Amino acid sequence: MTNYKFLQPVKLRNGVTIKNRIAMSPMTEMSSFEDGSITNDEIDYFRLRAGGPGMVITGCANVNDLGKGFEGELSVAHETMLPGLTRLANAIKINHTKAILQIFSAGRMTNSRVLRGKQPVSASAVASERLGAETPRALSNEEVEQTIQDFANATQLAIDAGFDGVELHGANTYLIQQFFSPHSNRRTDHWGGSLEKRMNFPLAVIDACADVIKKSDSPSFILGYRLSPEEIEVPGIRMADTLALIKELNKKPIDYLHISLADAWQGERGE
Repeated sequence: MTNYKFLQPVKLRNGVTIKNRIAMSPMTEMSSFEDGSITNDEIDYFRLRAGGPGMVITGCANVNDLGKGFEGELSVAHETMLPGLTRLANAIKINHTKAILQIFSAGRMTNSRVLRGKQPVSASAVASERLGAETPRALSNEEVEQTIQDFANATQLAIDAGFDGVELHGANTYLIQQFFSPHSNRRTDHWGGSLEKRMNFPLAVIDACADVIKKSDSPSFILGYRLSPEEIEVPGIRMADTLALIKELNKKPIDYLHISLADAWQGERGE
């Protein structure tokens, strides 16, 4: 570990150079306004931490109103958020630190209180195995397609705001992971029913966001993907599933993978 070159630059897959190998991981500070717009406290929080790390990743920002997971969560669901997002990007991009906006939808990992009376949504009508979890309704095919477009729209908004990239939050049991998981995805259509079909939603989200980047004036815009290798649920995601997904991710224009798990040294989970 002492020989690791933490302060040396590293080049990403798209050719962008990160000034060092230290990244600030996304953290849930719950500091945004009720409508998801940025606060001065949030700007100050990131400004105080920017400049040193090569890359700073924001906490999750929902891509649509049904994707809100908790109070105080940042939103990238509407164009009205652009001025605040621009301030946030500028606060992070001190001394060549790359600003990455993490985008997501909570899926079933929210509740009707947070959604102001609306029922949570997911791949299927299966509740999380957590205390107090509400049973979501399954997204219709049209809603699935719209959610994919919402991720694309959020990517465009991040580009317009001056961010250096987005991270697709496909980890921590949120919606992208819910479509990949055999626990939360019991569909029998294009979006579920087999390992390959459970990959269709995350891969479609990647394609939609990558297409926005390709058509933009920012070809060096970074596209990252966050994943959790395994789940505790049975049935649930296991390492073999994740390795199959990574094989497909490698075919996509993903610039980095961000692995999220409780213990970096934990062994492979059994059934």
